[in-house]
Amino acid sequence: ARIAGALYLTIAVCGGFSIGYVPSQIVVAGNGATTAANLLDQLGLFRLGVLADSAMILLEIAITVILYQMFRSVSPRLAMIAMISRLGMIVVMGFNLLLWVMPYVLLSQPTAFEPNDSQAFAQVFFEAHALGIYVWQIFFGAHLLALGWIILRSQLIPHLLGWGLSIGAFGYLIQGLVELTFTDVAALDITIIGLLVIVTVWELGFGLWLLVRGLRSTASQPNSTLQTV
Repeated sequence: ARIAGALYLTIAVCGGFSIGYVPSQIVVAGNGATTAANLLDQLGLFRLGVLADSAMILLEIAITVILYQMFRSVSPRLAMIAMISRLGMIVVMGFNLLLWVMPYVLLSQPTAFEPNDSQAFAQVFFEAHALGIYVWQIFFGAHLLALGWIILRSQLIPHLLGWGLSIGAFGYLIQGLVELTFTDVAALDITIIGLLVIVTVWELGFGLWLLVRGLRSTASQPNSTLQTV
């Protein structure tokens, strides 16, 4: 459990850097020339982002297996759903990393494209990468929903964390669907922000709880009927 907590918090740091900070310093929406200049001027930052993304993917594989082992005795089916959903997310993350590095290939390697065309294609790859984040968010939302439900069925983790993860999961699910269908509704945007704040706080709380406290005693686990649901 403590290893899972440490991995969870490390993933949060890597993800915040590679998904939140690095693109904000390189990608300028709708301006391929400026984006290309930013990329070539900040190759060190770009490479650090690639390393952080790669580390996150590898750590995600480890934590997915650990969480399944931790909770499969509570509900094998829900634990399997949580594991498969998170593995699906990892696969999308891998493809998304490829989309992220393709602009560098276009801009730094000899190609048959004119410079303006290379910049335009690079911008398309960056925009596809941004959309890819919403794709894996759908998988991650499904994972958190299943994980939160498992916590609510057990006595291993405080139920408050289970409620937070379950409710906040809809932030990822709704945002992913809204962005991928290009829906623009102000009320949905406000709802998404609120849910994402909830899930961020509760995810960090979940990681900290595992790191500091670990799992509670299994003496008061649900009966065998509930465990097999």
